[in-house]
Amino acid sequence: MSYSIQLYTVRKALEEDLAGTIQRLADIGFTMVEPYRFVAKAAELKKALAENNLTAPSGHAPLLSDDQDAIFEAARQLGIGTVIDPHVPIERWNSIEDIKATAEQLNAAAAKGAEYGVRVGYHNHWWEVESVIDGKTAIEHLADNLAPEVVLELDTYWAAVGGQDPAELLAKLGDRVKFIHIKDGPVTSDPSSQLAVGDGKMPIWDVLAAAGSLEAGVVELDDFQGDMFEAVRDSYNYLSAGKVSA
Repeated sequence: MSYSIQLYTVRKALEEDLAGTIQRLADIGFTMVEPYRFVAKAAELKKALAENNLTAPSGHAPLLSDDQDAIFEAARQLGIGTVIDPHVPIERWNSIEDIKATAEQLNAAAAKGAEYGVRVGYHNHWWEVESVIDGKTAIEHLADNLAPEVVLELDTYWAAVGGQDPAELLAKLGDRVKFIHIKDGPVTSDPSSQLAVGDGKMPIWDVLAAAGSLEAGVVELDDFQGDMFEAVRDSYNYLSAGKVSA
């Protein structure tokens, strides 16, 4: 398993010192990062990644609301192979019609991304999992309506908050899932309650064992009541020391 880190985790440090923050992540042991809203800082980020021998196989950007050409061009510059839209509002997940409309938008984005050699994906919160229509979660309905080339990044923590077993949901979504977010905590919707990976209630190793087609597992803390870099280091060490059972 290869581990990346979502840079949103260290957003405060990044705003103060991008180059130094990237170096700190490399010093912890990460070889990959997942940037967010990277268009404006693409040149600076590219330099910092190169200086620390880091790659960015995936990145988050608001594809369905911002300039897609600018996003894909920046992704190409950074070597980001998959651009993932991280957020479609909660009210868009309660009907099949709305879910199909979102799928159509993602499919159209994927067609444009292909012109740049960039793949498109979607990342969930809890509401795409909490919403169940005709016996299936909204995220499953989305997958049913996506073009084959569009992938998913399952946030396994939010899946659990949404009331699903993340390992079972991974099995249902199958090869569509190419990335996952790995986070831990008490499994509540309060981001400030999140903990270092290994310190909370998530069945981390069951989740990783169920993720069969991953290109990367992405560590993320949306928030933390303590030193964020300590939590990041503890998360990395926990994952690096463990093994996923066959």
